[in-house]
Amino acid sequence: MVPRELIDSADVPGGGELKLFRRGGDWSIMLGGNELMSSRVRGSEEALATLALARVARTDAKVLIGGLGMGFTLRAALTVLGAAAEVTVAELVPAVIDWARGPMAAVHGGSLEDSRVSVIEGDVGPLIRAQDAAFDAILLDVDNGPDGLTRGGNNGLYSARGLAAARAALRPGGVLAIWSAGAEATFARRLRDGFSVEELVVRSGTGGKGARHIIWLATRDPGA
Repeated sequence: MVPRELIDSADVPGGGELKLFRRGGDWSIMLGGNELMSSRVRGSEEALATLALARVARTDAKVLIGGLGMGFTLRAALTVLGAAAEVTVAELVPAVIDWARGPMAAVHGGSLEDSRVSVIEGDVGPLIRAQDAAFDAILLDVDNGPDGLTRGGNNGLYSARGLAAARAALRPGGVLAIWSAGAEATFARRLRDGFSVEELVVRSGTGGKGARHIIWLATRDPGA
C-alpha cells in the first residue's frame, strides 16, 4: 500500500491547522481528523458552480467564489462562463493558494492563470459586505456547511446579517449558492427570508456515486 505523506501544514486564522497530504497521485486536505477535501471526489464542488451558473442568464457574469480549496468549483465555473466573465476567488488561508501554485498545480490545471480570474487572500465576508449589486453569483464553499467547523468566524456568513449582506451584494436575479456536507433545517428556513430557495442533494463523486451533499441555490428576486 502506498503510504500517505505529509506535504505541508498551515494555521487557519482564528484557530486550527490544515494539513496537506499526498498518497500516490491523490491529494487530501485535513483539519484534525476531518478530511475537508480530496482530489478523488469533486462532483459536489463542481455542481456548486454548474448548478448556480445555469441559473445566471449572461455569459459576462461577475462571480465571487468563497474558498479556493482544490479548485474544482473554479474550474467548473470557467468551463461554463464566457470570455468576458470575471471571477474573483477569496481564500482565507495563504498556504492554500501556495499549494495551488506549487505542489498541487496539476490538480488546478492552470485555472489561477486564466485571465478571467483574480485571487484575493483574505476573508470573503468583508468582501461581500463591501459590495452593492456587484455579482451575478456568489458561490460559498468555505466550511463543512453553515456550522463553522473549520473556523468559528465563518458562522457570520450564514447568520441573518450575513445572508442579508450577500443578498445586497447580488444583482437582481443573482444567485447565492452554498455547499454543505449535510442538511440543516434551521439554516434553510433562515435562507428563505429574502431569497427564493432550492435545496438540492448532490453526490460527492461522479456517476451518481459518493456521499450525499447539499447545495442551496438562493435567488434574489429579479424585481428587488
